[in-house]
Amino acid sequence: MPFTLATWNINSVRLREPIVLKLLKEQGPDVLCLQECKSPVDKIPREGFAAMGYPHMVARGDKGYNGVAILSRLPIEEAGAEDFADLGHARHIAGRLENGVTIHNFYVPAGGDIPDSEKNEKFGQKLDYLTDMRDHFHKASPEKSILVGDLNIAPREDDVWSHKQLLKIVSHTPIEVDHLAQVQDAGKWVDITRQDIPEGLLYSWWSYRAKDWDAADKGRRLDHIWATSDISNAGHSSRILRDVRGWEKPSDHAPVFATFDV
Repeated sequence: MPFTLATWNINSVRLREPIVLKLLKEQGPDVLCLQECKSPVDKIPREGFAAMGYPHMVARGDKGYNGVAILSRLPIEEAGAEDFADLGHARHIAGRLENGVTIHNFYVPAGGDIPDSEKNEKFGQKLDYLTDMRDHFHKASPEKSILVGDLNIAPREDDVWSHKQLLKIVSHTPIEVDHLAQVQDAGKWVDITRQDIPEGLLYSWWSYRAKDWDAADKGRRLDHIWATSDISNAGHSSRILRDVRGWEKPSDHAPVFATFDV
């Protein structure tokens, strides 16, 4: 049976529970992967999600920052959680559906403001995290898997509002793009969003700093849905729900969707 999956950096699941419930009610994805939940697992408001028809959850949490969760209508079992780069952060959770599909949900470190590992420890941690992801998927040789999340990198020129102006801005620097490409190659991951929408500007994040984010439209595609090559042809109907960025008390990210006939 087909299932629809969404990924969304929610920027505090407790603060933004109302818009999570709104998305579940209006869009009804079978699986919703959340990042930056900013909550211990026992404080995630599961009752409301269960009442909306999502009784299943696997998650990792930190108090006040990071945190990843997978909400599901479908039964799902935990399939691992890695601490890449030994940061001690809740940035990865994997779940396995009854059809055998494994879903990896990632929140890659943002990397700070300065794209220099010597001057900025956070940037070095980001590169280390991506390197560990690459090495993990080299060894794991994933099959029948989907990787989603806020990867905090906009890899293509048309994934940012200005390629030239962002080349030295964290999230679009050549070294980050190269590291992300190595992760993708290691797992033979296919970018489902760009498989479906191969051309044109495409964003999933707009800064809170813009007075009118919609008019300025200085976005970046930081949120991704990938699939292993054995099921990539089953992915379709990709879309980014831009309007969600304009909901009341929004996250600065918009949810990304895809459907899989698996």
